[in-house]
Amino acid sequence: ACGQIDIGNAATEMTERMAAGIIQANGTIMPEARLDLKHVCEAVLYMANLPLDANVQFMTVMATKMPFVGRG
Repeated sequence: ACGQIDIGNAATEMTERMAAGIIQANGTIMPEARLDLKHVCEAVLYMANLPLDANVQFMTVMATKMPFVGRG
């Protein structure tokens, strides 16, 4: 089985500056929504623990207030 997981802004050291605010496409500085890394880990484990006769083809895990899918 093969699946793809797309991960949004997980709250890690790499995304810390996003909480304070980063420059947006329109030039303004705004905070970016982040999600707890625990939820990302749970999603990966869910996919990994499925039996071989079941599959999650695509999964996107992102913060609820993330403005755009695929931007993270």
